Amino acid sequence: MQTKFTPAQLADPATASSNTQLRACVHCGFCTATCPTYLLLGDELDSPRGRIYLIKEMLERDKAPEPTTVLHLDRCLTCLSCMTTCPSGVNYMHLVDHARAKIEDYKVRPLPERIFRKLLVRVLSDRGLFRAFLHLAMLAKPIAFALPKKLKTMLAQAPAHLPKAGREALPGQFAAQGPKRLRMALMSGCVQPVLAPSIDEAVIRLLTRHGVEMVVAEGQGCCGALAHHMGDHAGARERAKANIAAWEKEMAAGLDAIVISTSGCGTVLKDYGFLLKDEPDWAGRAACISALCKDVTEVMAQIGLNAPVIPAGQSVAYHSACSMQHGQKISSAPRELLARAGFEVREIAEGHICCGSAGTYSILQPELSGQLRERKLGNIAATQAPIVVTGNIGCMTQLAPKEGQSGGACMIHTAELLDWATGGPKPASL
Repeated sequence: MQTKFTPAQLADPATASSNTQLRACVHCGFCTATCPTYLLLGDELDSPRGRIYLIKEMLERDKAPEPTTVLHLDRCLTCLSCMTTCPSGVNYMHLVDHARAKIEDYKVRPLPERIFRKLLVRVLSDRGLFRAFLHLAMLAKPIAFALPKKLKTMLAQAPAHLPKAGREALPGQFAAQGPKRLRMALMSGCVQPVLAPSIDEAVIRLLTRHGVEMVVAEGQGCCGALAHHMGDHAGARERAKANIAAWEKEMAAGLDAIVISTSGCGTVLKDYGFLLKDEPDWAGRAACISALCKDVTEVMAQIGLNAPVIPAGQSVAYHSACSMQHGQKISSAPRELLARAGFEVREIAEGHICCGSAGTYSILQPELSGQLRERKLGNIAATQAPIVVTGNIGCMTQLAPKEGQSGGACMIHTAELLDWATGGPKPASL
């Protein structure tokens, strides 16, 4: 793709990086075949290729974007399926993140919308605020009909009850069972410990049973993904720096990996090196931390799974989250581990198509998100598997039964199933 940036524009590192990605695009259109929004809407501007044209035009003009540009970029799920398909290796993730930051810089959204988006990031990235909001949401459900549409959407997604907070999300150490083989830090996020603390509990049981000493670092918190994908790059960088500093303290005692149990976080954590590449004091440190980050299935594939202790042959459908298969390029490890644990793994048709969760997308774009949810649930039902396994809390929340909505599947995290298979308790959802 030909670009027309001025030398002054290319002096900006972010624009120079985007210019490289734009020029790599060869207009082939392969990305349109796997883009969920193009699949639903059939509009070229709702495809990666169309959005790339809009991004190019906005960056070259270096002026406030047209409403059309904002509309079509907002509709993007950032599922990154296009990056898996692209034969030219265009890093669409970096392009769309840069474009969203520019949109936020220009402040083209109405003030109420800007406030709502900031509030959304603030609440979801803080466990205490998120838990408090969910308690209020439960109380407010009877009057949901009288609330604004976006608040009504949020209330509809709030669970009927909350599990008790687990201690695994708090700073501390967990000793290895038997001889200590490795020492790793758990990335304890913001949403998952509130909605499903059983996941981190299972991760710690699973890894300590396999000889890994686990630690939750003091000062570690939200990975920054929510702020980053909403265009608040400054906020994302601050969260990244806090996490880097927290994990660096643990590196003095030896740290073999930073274990991630939420694939949505993993995609951003593994990109910290790029996020902070223009800050000399942080670039090298960020790249070092990113290199340590591994999904729990990557870790288990590396150290080897103990022999299963439950009956073999139970059928499960594996749902590969977009952030897992497209963002982190992890495909075979979860399936192979589940098979090694004795499960019969069934594939879901259109497995490359997003379920519609995509972070805050289900709140900000409920109609498109709902259509993708129903499409995914239909494909899951066709497998006839009683259990659906995935590695991302967003997908689990999206696909689970919801109040006032049709369908829903028995969703369980990969780590919970592997923990049960090798000696842990049977997951409550089973």
